[in-house]
Amino acid sequence: MRLVSFRLYEQERLGIEWEGRFVDANAACRAMLAKQGDSDPVRLADALLPADAVAFLKGGARTFEQARAVLDFVEESSPEERTQFVYDVSAVKRLAPVPHPGKIVCVGRNYHEHVSEMKRDVPTIPVIFAKLPNTVCGDGDEVPFPRVSDQLDYEAELAVVIGRQGRYIPESEALRYVAGYTAFNDITVRDWQHRTPQWLQGKSFDKSAPMGPVLVTADEIGDPHTLDIKLRLNEELRQSDNTSRLIFNIPFLISFVSQVMTLEPGDIIATGTPGGVGVAMDPKGFMKVGDVVKVEIEKIGVLTNHIVEG
Repeated sequence: MRLVSFRLYEQERLGIEWEGRFVDANAACRAMLAKQGDSDPVRLADALLPADAVAFLKGGARTFEQARAVLDFVEESSPEERTQFVYDVSAVKRLAPVPHPGKIVCVGRNYHEHVSEMKRDVPTIPVIFAKLPNTVCGDGDEVPFPRVSDQLDYEAELAVVIGRQGRYIPESEALRYVAGYTAFNDITVRDWQHRTPQWLQGKSFDKSAPMGPVLVTADEIGDPHTLDIKLRLNEELRQSDNTSRLIFNIPFLISFVSQVMTLEPGDIIATGTPGGVGVAMDPKGFMKVGDVVKVEIEKIGVLTNHIVEG
């Protein structure tokens, strides 16, 4: 499945991408149950799909199974019935697939080419840092150019969305904790990042963590270490690599992070960026107002954002 979040009539809704449109999962589930004729309020409350992404992920196998049943119902519904719960993308405001993640854990220096271009040693343990909730935005959103810097950089990344709570997760079991994957742009204000040994200030400017366009469930991705990842700035190819060349693979990262903190449904782990970042170019290739930046990941799609005056 390809899960989305969107805003409709000022309400955030969980959706499923279907034939280029968005199914309001909660509304479609309600219609499905009504058609089945079950009026028991307790059973209805248990069977309804949540209207937000984190609650959906917390539901685990039950909500995923119910979502698949909802898709079957949508397929079988008449066009008139679908008007109650299927929307054109242009009619709603797309959000990040998980608009309110509990944690955003990022991994630095996790592709050999990027380590080399940054003139750093290959790490022996993952370099992790956090981005804060104010950084989250979605596909199509405008990213404000900071008034306090001229060094706004891009970083294309594959992001892992956690689907089960876990602590001290064995590496051999780690992929069972993954709900799905999305594209991520770890936008960085480089001079602020490098002012101190801690990167937080350069990594947490408003809307500096675009995610999307969808969350693709793990079963549709298969092996996450076979995906082409690219970034284009104004259609110029800046980054191009494959997730097979991660220094620390995804099971290792999940296991490692879970030794530090309990992972919860909806948490994000951004797995690092390939070579080709703007700060490593000669001359520097930072973004500017008016630019369009696109992260493309195989099987997921294209995450597009516009840089605007901050």
